[in-house]
Amino acid sequence: MRVVYFGTAPFAVPALERIAQHVVAVVAQPDKPAGRGMREQVTPVRAKALALGLPVLTPVKARAPEFVEAFRELEPDVAVVAAYGQILSQKLLDVPKQGCFNLHGSVLPRWRGAAPVQRAVEAGDTESGVTLMKMDAGMDTGAMVAIERTPIGPDETAGELYARLAALAGEMAAQWINRLAAGDFTLTAQDDALATHARKVTREDACLDPVLTSAEAYNRYRGMTPAPGAWVQTVRGPLKVTLARPSELRGEPGVVLSTRPYLTVGFADGALDLLQVKPEGKGKMSGTDYANGARIAVGDKLLEEGPTPA
Repeated sequence: MRVVYFGTAPFAVPALERIAQHVVAVVAQPDKPAGRGMREQVTPVRAKALALGLPVLTPVKARAPEFVEAFRELEPDVAVVAAYGQILSQKLLDVPKQGCFNLHGSVLPRWRGAAPVQRAVEAGDTESGVTLMKMDAGMDTGAMVAIERTPIGPDETAGELYARLAALAGEMAAQWINRLAAGDFTLTAQDDALATHARKVTREDACLDPVLTSAEAYNRYRGMTPAPGAWVQTVRGPLKVTLARPSELRGEPGVVLSTRPYLTVGFADGALDLLQVKPEGKGKMSGTDYANGARIAVGDKLLEEGPTPA
């Protein structure tokens, strides 16, 4: 069995680990500068592949004819793709004997696209999962081989769900790799009428606007944690929210309802406790410590409307 594995992000690491014995090459996005010093960072999948002693290809464009030819020379029986980050051309998809198969972090056709985990949590979904599909040239539109479902906890963040789905994707890869390579699978078409799009998350998407209901704001906080990180626009400037929960208090949107034992702020129909925050240029602190330092009192207008998401 000859498997080529395409992946870049942390989501793709468990599946690579589970099927590494069958993998003849790994394809990952090129390393990119990141962090304060803008030093080149090795992608999680490339780092894992190197640790496993697997050869790694890092084409700038996987659609490029020269890469498609290099891929063809690997003579793959099957390709497995997870959180790779590029749309693959039909010419490339046609190379493996049995095709290319994607592990996608949602129950398709819900949440096709770049950010399925974050969008599911932000939307307040109570269920997610991993879909194994045979790829076509569309964006997560291929026919499905298998779906594994899992509930989303009411307080679960996107980061927590992401880790669970990554592990689930690893289990599915191990369970299905032999059957995929042998062509022993059945395909079920997606119902396009039920499709939703999980567009890429921006910083603007992570703002907890006081015009949101408390449930909407809490779901947004969960969906944007840990990345890009939830925040509020205060009268003093942006403030990161690193830990929050719903409150039973009620009051005007954006107004401080309590500073002890928690910093509680009103939203459209309720409130959130801002348990831990991070002011610009400072470390994390409790909401109460922030309120004390900024001399914020009950009744003060603290939150303003933030930027409109794209």
